[in-house]
Amino acid sequence: MGTDTKIKFNHSAFENQLQKNIAYDITKDEAFNKAANKTSPLNIRKKTRSTLAPYTGVWNDSTAIHLLNRAMFGAKPSDVTTAISLTPSTTVDALLNNTPSAYPIGLNWYENTYADTTGVAFGNSWINADYGDGTIDYYRRIGLQAMWMKNIMKQNFSLQEKMVLFLYNLVPVQFQLVGDARFLYQYIQLLHQYALGNYKDFIRDMTKDGAMLYFLNGYINNKYSPDENYGRELQELFTVGKEGGQQYAEADVQAAAKVLTGWRVDSANISTFFDPTFHDTTNKTFSAFYNNTTITGQSGSNAGDIELDALLAMIMGGQSGITAANYICKKLYRFFVYYDIDSNIETNIIAPLATTLINNNWELKPVLEQLLKSEHFFDFQSQGCYIKTPIDKICGLTRVLSVPVEPLTTFEDEYWLYVRQWYYADAMGMGVGEAPNVSGFKPYYQNPQWQELFINSNTHPKRLQWTDQLLTAYGHYVNGSTSYKANLPLFASTLSNPADPDVLVADVVKHCFGLPVSQIKRDYFKAILLSNQTNNSYWTIAWNDYIASPTDPTALAVVTNRLRLMLTEMFRMAEHQLC
Repeated sequence: MGTDTKIKFNHSAFENQLQKNIAYDITKDEAFNKAANKTSPLNIRKKTRSTLAPYTGVWNDSTAIHLLNRAMFGAKPSDVTTAISLTPSTTVDALLNNTPSAYPIGLNWYENTYADTTGVAFGNSWINADYGDGTIDYYRRIGLQAMWMKNIMKQNFSLQEKMVLFLYNLVPVQFQLVGDARFLYQYIQLLHQYALGNYKDFIRDMTKDGAMLYFLNGYINNKYSPDENYGRELQELFTVGKEGGQQYAEADVQAAAKVLTGWRVDSANISTFFDPTFHDTTNKTFSAFYNNTTITGQSGSNAGDIELDALLAMIMGGQSGITAANYICKKLYRFFVYYDIDSNIETNIIAPLATTLINNNWELKPVLEQLLKSEHFFDFQSQGCYIKTPIDKICGLTRVLSVPVEPLTTFEDEYWLYVRQWYYADAMGMGVGEAPNVSGFKPYYQNPQWQELFINSNTHPKRLQWTDQLLTAYGHYVNGSTSYKANLPLFASTLSNPADPDVLVADVVKHCFGLPVSQIKRDYFKAILLSNQTNNSYWTIAWNDYIASPTDPTALAVVTNRLRLMLTEMFRMAEHQLC
């Protein structure tokens, strides 16, 4: 199969699977009618007056799941057990301080589809290899995105991967537009390096990053023709923002562009460098918003670093620094808590978090610790109001259900598995590496809909179709004869008492729903599990028969089919779209 045909086949197979055997009417869907671009599901969101005081309330499965769902992607039953063995405070400490597992990325997984002419053998790293051609770069790029999905699905007990996504959404590049996977690899490494690190240092290094220089034209910015693209986004999107009205002046964008002239990309050596011959050595004076600061023009090989340091010291110092800290903390709040920020939250939550950020020299950990340990974060009104992102939906549910994603038939199949899941996430509106624009994903900045944009007539059916397919006997197509599907008896066995249908339903609601549901709904779910019988023993006997003979095909089929019918219905509920 030729390369172009292979790529088209992969996309068409994905689209065909979404549509396969699905009878669906969006106008009759409960979750869509309650949530999509209208109101927070079930209208439970109220104004909270809780503060950043340390949380001292109840610590149980529900509060632990709330924390883990926001800090990670899905809360596996084993994660909940770990958290409950600790306290709220020590759980947050563990999430902030655990060393993440490292997974290999940047490997030649595509050799059997398209030969790598740069000398990189199958299974070896290409991160220091030649560029090759556009098709090689395409496979390298989607391989990076696939391994990003793997990192999320295989994450350990850590906040790292959630913060990687936060930083990507805040300071994104579009992988397709950058056009060189080797620099994208370096960009991803920066996200991981600074996910729980220093935000000011992160912006400094990102300013000189090859992928960012390509994406926002920094590599062509020069004294003869200053390019304002990065200088504008540095202020508008990465630091001070313009929420409530732009405070910096257009002249500040022009001055910042001059400060940043001279940075270049060396594709041959996969690095960046400063060329003083293209740097504007004149003095750059900024507006009253920056206290009329003048950055003295520099010359020589260190001029770029000297002026960049002066620029960031100006932007992230004084009154503009307070504005920037507030902006970053609002971004954190909307990512981890909720999008609605009223005057009370502005004063009692955002402002103190911003003070913490500044007082800790722009270190992110103290801010996250203060927020995630607070009574405000654990407030009932902060729970169950967050519409799951596509990544939370796909990666989180994969983790909660303990979907067996490895071992697979081949090394190549492993990549195709995660490529497929990336396609699904992208179709639902959140493909890592492909934010729609430099502002990131719309649900994090588009007022007034915000995260309700994750649920619409295009994306919501795909959410349901993905779940339906995951639960079927044949699952999601991966490659060749390999598929990716939930092992439902395995999932049930991770719960507290799967032999009791009432406990089983309650556990699924607890782990997979953002809100509790009525007894009427629980009885409805149980009736599906019991095949409309009225005696609990109808399920208990079936489960115990399976446990006694787990390889018996009849016993396995009985529990699998009943679980499939019940979970398919449960995962179509509005409450399942929340966390």
